[in-house]
Amino acid sequence: MTEVGLSVLFRERFGLVEGRSIGLITNQTGIDPQFRRNLTLFAEHPKVELAAIFSPEHGISGSAQAGTQIASAIGKGRQIPIYSLYGETRQPTPKMLAGIDVLMYDVQDIGARFYTYISTLLRSMKAAAANNVDFIVLDRPNPIRGDRVEGNVLQPAFQSFVGEMAIPVRHAMTVGELAQFCRAELDSAPSPRLHVVPMDGWQRRMWYDQTGLPWVPPSPNMPTVETATLYPGTCLIEGTNLSEGRGTTKPFEWIGAPWIDPARWADMLNSLELPGTHFRAIHFTPTFSKYANHECHGVQVHVTNRNHFKPIDVALHLITTAQRNYLDHFEFLKTRGRYFFDLLAGTDELRLKLTKHDSPTEIVQSWEAEVTKFTEQGRPYLLYD
Repeated sequence: MTEVGLSVLFRERFGLVEGRSIGLITNQTGIDPQFRRNLTLFAEHPKVELAAIFSPEHGISGSAQAGTQIASAIGKGRQIPIYSLYGETRQPTPKMLAGIDVLMYDVQDIGARFYTYISTLLRSMKAAAANNVDFIVLDRPNPIRGDRVEGNVLQPAFQSFVGEMAIPVRHAMTVGELAQFCRAELDSAPSPRLHVVPMDGWQRRMWYDQTGLPWVPPSPNMPTVETATLYPGTCLIEGTNLSEGRGTTKPFEWIGAPWIDPARWADMLNSLELPGTHFRAIHFTPTFSKYANHECHGVQVHVTNRNHFKPIDVALHLITTAQRNYLDHFEFLKTRGRYFFDLLAGTDELRLKLTKHDSPTEIVQSWEAEVTKFTEQGRPYLLYD
């Protein structure tokens, strides 16, 4: 079984925190293999003070829906402050960090650039450096393997909270590796005093369900490892007027809209013979988000071989076929004057190419050089084979 950084810290690296005051960035995923929460382990340990808790998007319990602003609060029982990093502020403030020696990050990630927990990681690391606070990352697995890099690298002009780092969409790093990579790439001073507590027994070729660790959904619409497998691709659907399946039992697996002919779309997609993929015609009614309480028609994306499945390639074919066959209906959505798709994609070039009906296969191939460059650039910061 893989041992997460939390377990390794208590077993052999406790000197990093002994006698110190801790601020802990975490949520419901911060557990050990025995299902013990990190909050409890630190709060009950006599040689450390848990002074403050910080929660990312979705809150400390992971129950808030995407985009919901969360207020800070005082924890029940031990009366420890719980500061929201997805409300009035997106990073710890000097006031929040007052009296804290170590800011610690222990959150399960998904492995996709636009999953906002890594934006919280980067901003918190910068805040710790600016306030002379040590920063510790308790590492956890990349659930969709650590050896598959896909997608374009984010362009600086499209930086946002759904894309803070100049990395590909599917980056193949753990949060500890990302922290090391970003510290090296930061052009701001002072440099973070970073310590990564690595896992024991994790290998890059592993999917999460091969680690022996319990799966705790990191957010309300990330119920399974299969959802995470699809997410680096089908999250792009959020930037269109297709439903990405939010408000259903199969988010990021069920894709559609009221104006789709599901059988025709499924046949069209299956004729492409995309590796490790089958499309099944479906009907569904979201209970919230796009098309709430309206019947949608579309496809379920079935992953038939996850080792061959390429989520971004699949998503681009979903978008292209919908766009070409439903010209009077399909559109990219704007948020506050910007295309949200561009923020997810980290560029406007992808939307413009899709609008010109460029081939998804050629688009993916055009990213090969930047994927290779990132892979080489990131190699010195990898912690696992």
